[in-house]
Amino acid sequence: MYDQLAELVEESPGPSCSSLPVTEQAPSSWLQRTRQSVQRTPSLRLVMRDPQPVCVVAVQRYVGEIGRCRYHYDVTVYDGMVQDTWLLSPDLAHLVHCNRLRSGSRATILMCSYRYVEKRPGSGLVCIEEVEIGGDMEIGLSVCGEIGPLCGGRKHYLPLWNNEDPYGDIWDRDKDREHRGPVDVSKVCSLQRLEPRWRSKMPLPPLLVRIMHKSRLRYFGKADKKIEYPYQAYFEVADHSGMMSMVMWNYLCLEWYNTLQTGNVVLLQQYALKNSYPNRTLPTTGNTQVKRLPNLEISLNARDPMSKISVLRREDVKPEWRLPAIKYQFVTRTELNNLPHNQVCDVIGLVTYVGRCERKRSRDEGEDFWLYRWVHVIDGTSDQPLLLEIFATSQPSIFEKIHPNYHKGQPYTSDEKVKDFIKWMKTQHEADVQRKITIGGYHPYPQTPATFDKYCSDNKVEIMLSTIDELKAHIDRIHYREHRRVAIQGIIAACRYVENEELETSEAQSEEVLDSFVSVTCHGNTELDLVEQSCSSGQSKQQTVLASSHSNVEEVSPHCETSNVIVVKRRKKHAVEDISVIASKSSHDVDTRIQESLFSEVDEKTHSNVVESEKSDRTWSPARSWESALWSEIKHNLMDHLHYSTVFPESLPRKFDYNHREFLMQQYNLHPAKLVKPICTSNLKIQDFPSASGPGHYEVTILGINHDLAIDVSVPVCKNFSLFGPNCLPNHMQCLNLDWNVETQDHHWLSLKDELVKYSSAQDSLHTICILDICHLGERKKEIFLNRIYYPVIGESA
Repeated sequence: MYDQLAELVEESPGPSCSSLPVTEQAPSSWLQRTRQSVQRTPSLRLVMRDPQPVCVVAVQRYVGEIGRCRYHYDVTVYDGMVQDTWLLSPDLAHLVHCNRLRSGSRATILMCSYRYVEKRPGSGLVCIEEVEIGGDMEIGLSVCGEIGPLCGGRKHYLPLWNNEDPYGDIWDRDKDREHRGPVDVSKVCSLQRLEPRWRSKMPLPPLLVRIMHKSRLRYFGKADKKIEYPYQAYFEVADHSGMMSMVMWNYLCLEWYNTLQTGNVVLLQQYALKNSYPNRTLPTTGNTQVKRLPNLEISLNARDPMSKISVLRREDVKPEWRLPAIKYQFVTRTELNNLPHNQVCDVIGLVTYVGRCERKRSRDEGEDFWLYRWVHVIDGTSDQPLLLEIFATSQPSIFEKIHPNYHKGQPYTSDEKVKDFIKWMKTQHEADVQRKITIGGYHPYPQTPATFDKYCSDNKVEIMLSTIDELKAHIDRIHYREHRRVAIQGIIAACRYVENEELETSEAQSEEVLDSFVSVTCHGNTELDLVEQSCSSGQSKQQTVLASSHSNVEEVSPHCETSNVIVVKRRKKHAVEDISVIASKSSHDVDTRIQESLFSEVDEKTHSNVVESEKSDRTWSPARSWESALWSEIKHNLMDHLHYSTVFPESLPRKFDYNHREFLMQQYNLHPAKLVKPICTSNLKIQDFPSASGPGHYEVTILGINHDLAIDVSVPVCKNFSLFGPNCLPNHMQCLNLDWNVETQDHHWLSLKDELVKYSSAQDSLHTICILDICHLGERKKEIFLNRIYYPVIGESA
């Protein structure tokens, strides 16, 4: 029956996409029959006698009602004939939180209820009260048009995993917003002259300004507020007299946020003025010569008055208007370490690693999350890449596609350091670059300090440390792709080396995948020297990151689709504020740390030798497992033993294959709210792509200091990663090199095995502080990695 689902939906969209009305005629659809049956029961509650699996087409979120959970979820399901949208009971919200109930999954509804909407005659909704979730259903259909939230009087849905991104069809507007005809500059007022005019209550004249900075969207909706579109966005705008903040409100954000970009020249009419918000942190724009006018801000709204905004074409902007230019302050990787802490700068580089999307709570116990991912870039001036923590900043179509593509038409290509980078790009060999590019997996940054007292310097120790019981609560509450870092006291009680399943793949298969990288070429002509030079030199699949403090990417070239540039706006030495990415553009005051490299390329020859060493080493048991005498004595008498040492396929970084870039990005992006065809139709598995980490990993048992609880965790296997801080080892082990160093260790993949066992043996029963990284990978998969081992005494080196 499900083989023809897509055709059936396309042929009869209409009522199947909304709450279905009750009809006198016997319905043939299971969803229609169930809707009729639950309405006719005296209790308005129905337990299914013949539950039928349905496909979840969409899971959509919005602010809930007062006194209930913060968010409601509407679930669009498909029974092979029609789609219908039902409300998910708040008691089942946890199924969404852990990504078990998700688009594309099979759901068997076991019980439902019916709720009439008392303020709307003849209106009601079906609520899912009990459901059983199965695996994904391989069907290729898309959700029909949105009907809007079922309850609470809301007008639109939120993105499923954060609140900052625009989501839904209401944001996709293709109106022609360019100003036509000449601008009468005689009627235009400068920003500096606004304040006396405002105080005199005279009609406000038109303004002609350039957008210098664009913030992320701010969603301020609450259950007790009935604002239809509670959004706010800030822009910094300037003319020859100075720079002022401009705030856009509510429905106007839907109309204009995706249209207005940094660098646009706009004509503003029928705006309002008000005193500036005193507690707002102002962004730093690149053009420091522009005078800031801090007392007032321009307010744009859809009413009282209805603001008029016009974007001028580039060719219509006159030099005599003296509008300030967007300026850039590019620095190289070698210059970065010597910059002052708060220095504003821009960087450009080639992408060598793109991490998975992860989330962190904006408040400890809240349901709101920041969305971010890690990206590594190199610029040819240093062996150490820039490490960027990029937060989602209201541009999901770009943030989710940090993969090969080029942009054009940006002014910074004339910058000397950008030109130097382009020259360096031309010297790179494609096959060499491709061996460096990896994607996804566990990422043990931000880097923990070398000592525990530094780790606790800004926090009380009793707050920083968790008991193992509290750790269990953290694990139970963690949401999909949420990342938490937790510190516990414990004893390293046992460790065991485990090989990754990926090494069962033959060397020939790995070479075949590598060849597929090199076979892709770039065709077509482009208008930008940056694109032409990269393509002509064979750099067709290289990912490039351009980090800029001012500019957003305006266009993505349809040509040379095998290269990628990212633009990052950086506000502090260790904080990126705005990111514009050629396949991932962001413009916002984001706190982003730039640190040392974690992943570097896996030398294929060395990796092959390591695999052979592993095979010959399998009979050497002392280095493959160890347990302390204490563990041997008490391990069968514990109150509880938690097992979280599994390394899932999603936990390993993978070699990036341009031929399968869409599949790889889907694996490491968050699961979509609506059904996407490639997710349901692809026969690929993440295990089909070679791992970019070592041939195995360690499983470590941490015993609680009261000897009653224990937890098994994993140790990451990747280069340039040190589990121990300096001076952490006993005296007879101080000579060991604990960092992964290819130059000094022929079998660098094996060294950590020896050192961890020797450390554990030497420190038998010693109390340590263990820093754990926890992440929920979806469904029931939760990974925990041991990130760092410290001594427990504050002030003593770890």
